[in-house]
Amino acid sequence: MRQLIVTEFITLDGVVDSPGGGEHPHGGWSFTDVEFDEAAYEIKGTEQDEAGALLLGRRTYDEFAPVWPSMTEEFPGYNAMPRYVVSTTLTDTSQWEATVLGSLDEVRALKEGEGDPIIVHGSATLAQGLAAAGLVDRYHLLVFPVLLGSGLRLFADGPHQRLTLVESQTYGNGVTMAVYDVRR
Repeated sequence: MRQLIVTEFITLDGVVDSPGGGEHPHGGWSFTDVEFDEAAYEIKGTEQDEAGALLLGRRTYDEFAPVWPSMTEEFPGYNAMPRYVVSTTLTDTSQWEATVLGSLDEVRALKEGEGDPIIVHGSATLAQGLAAAGLVDRYHLLVFPVLLGSGLRLFADGPHQRLTLVESQTYGNGVTMAVYDVRR
């Protein structure tokens, strides 16, 4: 069985909305509100090296598809590995080749197969659904010392989950990396 890992940039108040830019009034907060420290992003390279598949929600796919294919130096692994989008409405993935999964049951079947971990980037609504279905095995969180007060939250109205901290590191810019396994 494959491990399913949710990876997020998240604020201290749990907001994951628009860290790189977007609709949120403070979109881009991960770059504009905190000094850049390259060491804080090392986990992103590790994730890319260890992942066997990328799983996205519809909105995240729509945001990533125009950008990530041209980022051949930054994301060579993600551009080469199988990609999946959970959606009941998406029909055209020609912009960034992906397989559409129409339900969490299809995600469960993918997870039950053999292979390296499945990484879920962004896609907070999808991550909430995956958690509610008991499909999340691990969280990789880069916690930014920012309070936004509003926006899409990763753990809003989510299921009760017990987590075990398996790795953590705090960087000079105040960002904390925390890796949690979901306890079953």
